[in-house]
Amino acid sequence: MPSRTPRTLMTALATLSTLSLLAAGQAFAGPAAEAAVAAVAAWDADQAAAAYTANPAAVTASGSENAGTAPGLAFDGNAATRWSSQFADDAWIRVDLGSTLRIDRVVLDWEAAYGKRYVLEASKNGTDWTPFYTETAGTGGSVTAHTYPQEVTGRYVRLRGVERATPYGYSLFAFKIYGGEPAQASTTRTNLALNHPAYSNLYQHAGNSPAFVTDGGWPADLKADQTRWSSDWNANRWVSVDLGATSTINTVDLYWEAAYAVDYQLQVSDDNVNWRTVYQPSAAEVAARRADVKSPADAVGRHDTVTLPTPTTGRYVRMLGKERRSFYNPAPATAQFGYSLYEFQVWGTGGSAAAAYPALPGEQSGTYQTTFFDDFLGTSLDRSKWRVVRTGYEMGPVNGESQAYVDSTNNIATQNGSLLLKSRYCNDCTSTPAGTYDFTSGRVDTNTKFDFTYGKVSARIKLPVGDGFWPAFWLLGSNVDDPSVSWPASGETDIMENVGYADWTSTALHGPGYSADGNIGARQIFPAGGRVDAWHNYAVEWTPTGMRFYVDDVLVQETTRNKLESTRGQWVFNHNQYVILNLALGGAYPAGWNQVTTPYWGLPQSSVDKVAAGGVQAEIDWVRVEQKR
Repeated sequence: MPSRTPRTLMTALATLSTLSLLAAGQAFAGPAAEAAVAAVAAWDADQAAAAYTANPAAVTASGSENAGTAPGLAFDGNAATRWSSQFADDAWIRVDLGSTLRIDRVVLDWEAAYGKRYVLEASKNGTDWTPFYTETAGTGGSVTAHTYPQEVTGRYVRLRGVERATPYGYSLFAFKIYGGEPAQASTTRTNLALNHPAYSNLYQHAGNSPAFVTDGGWPADLKADQTRWSSDWNANRWVSVDLGATSTINTVDLYWEAAYAVDYQLQVSDDNVNWRTVYQPSAAEVAARRADVKSPADAVGRHDTVTLPTPTTGRYVRMLGKERRSFYNPAPATAQFGYSLYEFQVWGTGGSAAAAYPALPGEQSGTYQTTFFDDFLGTSLDRSKWRVVRTGYEMGPVNGESQAYVDSTNNIATQNGSLLLKSRYCNDCTSTPAGTYDFTSGRVDTNTKFDFTYGKVSARIKLPVGDGFWPAFWLLGSNVDDPSVSWPASGETDIMENVGYADWTSTALHGPGYSADGNIGARQIFPAGGRVDAWHNYAVEWTPTGMRFYVDDVLVQETTRNKLESTRGQWVFNHNQYVILNLALGGAYPAGWNQVTTPYWGLPQSSVDKVAAGGVQAEIDWVRVEQKR
């Protein structure tokens, strides 16, 4: 059973008492039922189930397939029962939670008749609805839609169908809702952070967002993987809470998972910009925490109660990490992970329940205009537009690739109005500061020449065919070389990648929680026998609300910011990126498909022979960036 503050424990006891009354035949209806719902739901409770238990009339729907699939069966806690709607695309189901809550997440457990397109919405009055999760390509199963970083508060939550995936109705085994009532302004000492907005500079994925540090609970063993914020693996990370109004703060409680901060600062702010440090562990405390090195299997968390020497005032409070805990992994070597915090309590007076997450950006106004273009008509690469990238200088070895990128006309040239990126083979003869290589190739980018935020990015490209040839047209976050950010927190947008197969290319997004093999991507097979060694147009439209990828003007992948952040991780595509064109040889992505390990990882002998014979190259006719002005 999770540990709780005395107040939360009283709530849990009230829950058990109320459920006992219900079992004895006590009925709840009207305002009394609503009050009971608000009183009984613990921090880790399914709020929708609690509402239904207290008052079955809290659940309504547009209809049901039959009496055995009534709407309440999606809220009864029985995984074998289900609601099934009438056979209509616009069917809906909703629940009255009894009071206005901050909604943290919704879990949908679909039966085989699932929704292909649907919307989750919240309302304070049951009439005016605000969407917070939109699904356009549902695949059924269990879906967890996190709300962070949106402001989602409401008394009512509704699933509204748009399109069924089958001829039958929408069918749900379970419709679960998690959240809690935000702390109100208080003249007596209370936890002002409870169910208030929380923020961080970076977090690992949607299931470890900052929202969990104010949800009111933590596991008793301070070890379980639940209800926690977890940063990426960097020392300079913070998590903060908005109390809603200027408050007088005297105590802060931090409930850490095993990956706690050895050293950190507690800071307060009036404007969320200028911060004042009000606490930092002493040198002796830091030394003791640093000495507590265990294996991940043996390590547990800790509870820090920080009583400030003098009460302080501020609206925002944050924990700024300075040093991460070390673990034996394996002994005696040590490793460090991110910071992991279950709960961030701020005790004092003041505050306001009006604290809210800011509105997310909408679509841009204006019309598209070309802001960058190169058709490669010059006699050589235009270096006012492009930077040549060299292995061992501008970048190090990556992805297990076999080539060195060099600045040579043998590898980078313009010819007949095209840019040519050419690969060359020369056994053990190319020396770089990063090592000696058997292959050379070309890579160019616009970094420091043209970095930009949002726009349509397109190019006309012809590719080589052969196992392990890895050409790409992509964007990379301009802050990737900042050691406090790095990859994947910088963000990466793969407009086109190919690993030597003639009939398909791929698109992908990489960021915290969705990188490398876990990226958000799609594979596009050319229609009617099309091949990569013919000319094709590859493009992405990057906006504040999402990414749309195209091959020859056909939409092949669409990823909205809403769905990405609700289900995968942090949206890191709100800052400058730059354009990259390169031709790699072998490495992780090709090897994942062709399973080749010799003579080079991902690059078989047949492809080595093709490179050695000459003519393996990627051709780029033109590159264009259009932005709204």
